[in-house]
Amino acid sequence: MITVSTDKSKLNVPFIHDFLKDTYWAKNRTIETVQISIENAMCFGIYLDDVQIGFARVITDLVSIAYLMDVFIVETHRGKGYSSVLIKTMMSEPKLQEIKIWGLATLDAHFLYKKFGFTAVENPEKLMERIIKNE
Repeated sequence: MITVSTDKSKLNVPFIHDFLKDTYWAKNRTIETVQISIENAMCFGIYLDDVQIGFARVITDLVSIAYLMDVFIVETHRGKGYSSVLIKTMMSEPKLQEIKIWGLATLDAHFLYKKFGFTAVENPEKLMERIIKNE
């Protein structure tokens, strides 16, 4: 049975870290950094028969803006609709219903997020970023 929970005590932090440290967006992130990011965000774990198979977190002020991050389903469970279950649950979360602006960044999952109303940025010239490179 698939379940999604916002209970941070259920999250398997070593599992989350092990996945994230090899991704293009969180490469080399330490387990300490993963723990801090979990503590400071709304988190969603997805479980198959009480075993965690995926994760996502939302950074938000709960009233105007939310940024979706670190969304994943482990490879052995992809293609079964679990990422859609995870995102649908996040978008239905009562605490996030006032949010008017949702953001995210992805290189390869546009097809997934489009199903939930995400589109390319209309005015990218308005967006700016500041990236600090650790060299």
